[in-house]
Amino acid sequence: MADNSISISTSGSTCLTDSSIFDAKVVEAPRENLFIGSASNNEEEMPQVETRVIMVQEAGKQEELIKALEEMQMSYVRMESVDELGGLDSPEFENVFVVPDFQDSIFNDLYKAECRIIGPPVLLSCAQKGVPLPFSCRPLYCTSMMNLVLCFTGFRKKEELVRLVTLVHHMGGVIRKDFNSKVTHLVANCTEGEKFRVAVSLGTPIVKPEWIYKAWERRDEQGFCAAVDDFRNEFKVPPFQDCILSFLGFSDEERTNMEEMTEMQGGNYLPVGDERCTHLIVEESTVKELPFEPSKKLYVVKQEWFWGSIQMDARAGETMYFYHKANTPELKKSVSLLSLNTPNSNRKRRRLKETLAQLSRETDLSPFPPRKRPSAEHSLSIGSLLDISNTPESSINCGDTPKSCTKSSKNSTPVPSKQSARWQVAKELYQTESNYVNILATIIQLFQVPLEEEGQRGGPILAPEEIKTIFGSIPDIFDVHTKIKDDLEDLIVNWDESKSIGDIFLKYSKDLVKTYPPFVNFFEMSKETIIKCEKQKPRFHAFLKINQAKPECGRQSLVELLIRPVQRLPSVALLLNDLKKHTAEENPDKSTLEKAIGSLKEVMTHINEDKRKTEAQKQIFDVVYEVDGCPANLLSSHRSLVQRVETISLGEYPCDRGEQVTLFLFNDCLEIARKRHKVIGTFKSPPGHTRPPASLKHIHLMPLSQIKKVLDIRETEDCHNAFALLVRPPTEQTNVLLSFQMMSDDLPKENWLKMLCRHVANTICKADAENLIYTADPESFEVNTKDMDSTLSRASRAIKKTSKKVTRAFSFSKTPRRALRLALMPAHSSAEGRSSPNTDKHALSRLSSTSSLAGIPSPSLVSLPSFFERRSHTLSRSTTHLI
Repeated sequence: MADNSISISTSGSTCLTDSSIFDAKVVEAPRENLFIGSASNNEEEMPQVETRVIMVQEAGKQEELIKALEEMQMSYVRMESVDELGGLDSPEFENVFVVPDFQDSIFNDLYKAECRIIGPPVLLSCAQKGVPLPFSCRPLYCTSMMNLVLCFTGFRKKEELVRLVTLVHHMGGVIRKDFNSKVTHLVANCTEGEKFRVAVSLGTPIVKPEWIYKAWERRDEQGFCAAVDDFRNEFKVPPFQDCILSFLGFSDEERTNMEEMTEMQGGNYLPVGDERCTHLIVEESTVKELPFEPSKKLYVVKQEWFWGSIQMDARAGETMYFYHKANTPELKKSVSLLSLNTPNSNRKRRRLKETLAQLSRETDLSPFPPRKRPSAEHSLSIGSLLDISNTPESSINCGDTPKSCTKSSKNSTPVPSKQSARWQVAKELYQTESNYVNILATIIQLFQVPLEEEGQRGGPILAPEEIKTIFGSIPDIFDVHTKIKDDLEDLIVNWDESKSIGDIFLKYSKDLVKTYPPFVNFFEMSKETIIKCEKQKPRFHAFLKINQAKPECGRQSLVELLIRPVQRLPSVALLLNDLKKHTAEENPDKSTLEKAIGSLKEVMTHINEDKRKTEAQKQIFDVVYEVDGCPANLLSSHRSLVQRVETISLGEYPCDRGEQVTLFLFNDCLEIARKRHKVIGTFKSPPGHTRPPASLKHIHLMPLSQIKKVLDIRETEDCHNAFALLVRPPTEQTNVLLSFQMMSDDLPKENWLKMLCRHVANTICKADAENLIYTADPESFEVNTKDMDSTLSRASRAIKKTSKKVTRAFSFSKTPRRALRLALMPAHSSAEGRSSPNTDKHALSRLSSTSSLAGIPSPSLVSLPSFFERRSHTLSRSTTHLI
């Protein structure tokens, strides 16, 4: 059948005019009729062909298909066997057969008869979208591979290839024998060959044959597309498929890491020298000669091939990464390619000449002698603020170069023969600033820019939010220091003792305040993000391995490079101090330098203060996330977390005896939370949490001003590590006793009580914090800890908690206690609308009885006043002399 058709819509039916039908009629017609027909050119004589759907066997029994046809207003008939095919043939209809099984015998008969065949998913999809049935010269079961162009490589069995091609056609895909730019997917049975190499270079997705089989299994799913990333990535060809690797010249730790990465990327590994190995990965910096003569089938490559394959998520070509030992013809040949005398190398010769000219210009313009290459043995030390021995100095020429990096150097004036001490320090300041700018340029161009690049092979290496967390305000810091470096260069090149260096730093002090705090405050988070992503994302780990081995990094990791902004401002302050010492008193720059040093100290103070506030706010947020039901007003700019203490409740308030209670001491309040119980009757968990569920339950947020006394309970055989708080809520006239036992010995009880009293005294503006502590006997307050650790006591408390939860879960009365109280109050209220103490007690007694009838234990409903009523007789004698 031809592949071109014209769709004509008539009243109540969809019509297709297929040119292939008329081509056949024309061939059968006499020559005279053909001439007359073409001469008359009367379009009304051209017959219209209506599309008719033939529902084959089980398809005619499916109600959803019949409903879809009615929605599309298409005529249809049912067919049970091929014998009925002759009676359905008519020039007035273009028959479309809906076959539910493309492997049945009736399908084969229809296919041999060159009938137009579709599957039920095609009919349902067209009805849902309101579009006509697609015309296809091949049987079309579904459209899950529509608009996909596939190419195959590495298949040796013809039967398997025919099966895969047939399935692709049934799903609407197109097959190309030769690989070209229009191919959307390469189905590979191996990781070698020209098609595979071209697909890698073009970034075309490479998938396993299982991708087609699994897509066919999901052929009946409406809206399914085989090209979506989540589905396709399950069947991508891993970089080291069909590869057996061995590693030479690496440390035990590095080799173990690379062997684990090999298995993660679909490969296997064997010891060096095994004949089954396909690749030998060599550490070129340590291996000078191979221990054996490799076979022709063995690829001997540098480690860059290994990490490059992981980063690009596909097996890289080995040709660019071959390992050659020193003084071999292969190495000499590769070196000779860079020679100026090599024929047919005009482009390379011109590039090398430009590089040499650029280097010579930089040497002539620089007022300083060239520094030696940094030693790889130097390591980064946080405390070494002036250490520049391990600084990358080579310029970066890849990626988008920032404007300040492309700025040409100024013409230098002759350096005076006698250089003053002030000039020497200024020169060192410029040198360190220039090196620092180069480090920032390395971070941006070697790490940040490639990670932000769109269209990366294998998709983005990191998510945008992860990149933002790692690099933060590095570009802004780079821009500020590039301006400082340019101003210092102008000053050094046109040196004069009277020129002011302090003005340069005063000029940019506001910019430093704006750019540094966001980075320094979140540096630890940046470092943690790098470590986490390196562990969880092999491609990022490979990306770091490749770039950190480049000379621009000076053998330093990304974390070590990112710590330089943290060190830079203290380093500049020390150099400015040194510069001030070598500046004469009559020099106007003397006072300016003092102001510049002061401004830098203000910047560092602002950074430290901002960092402290940020950390304090983060701690409060952690408390809010950890405590379920924590009040929102805990979040305050003036509040900070002081100490966290794990305790056990020894009384009936703030929760039942034996409950684990966590006390969060803030500078002005105390958050009391208990360990959260597993709720019985909760049958569904909350949807997708980014954080773990809260482990604590909020009880009370108490201002420190409500704490009247802190009781240090004496140590006895029955009481150990216990303390109590005498609290007076603002609505009560009497005190409430809160007693606890500290669970950990890491924080001594004495230190904890002094810390608590100090913050209570600060809150109530009292100077004598020691007077808030009162030593008491456990007997006078009925405090003891003897049964806290017993197995029987723990079991009884667990039974009590379980019974409470079961009672609440199956209670028929869910009315809150406060609602019951409000319901009872009108009958006993006074004329002024306020209940008297007697009526209030009567209401509470009725409330207690109501609670017992509802199956809710009364202790859980006891309010603060009623709790104190039971304890008032005991506490009255003990606390009278404390107040």
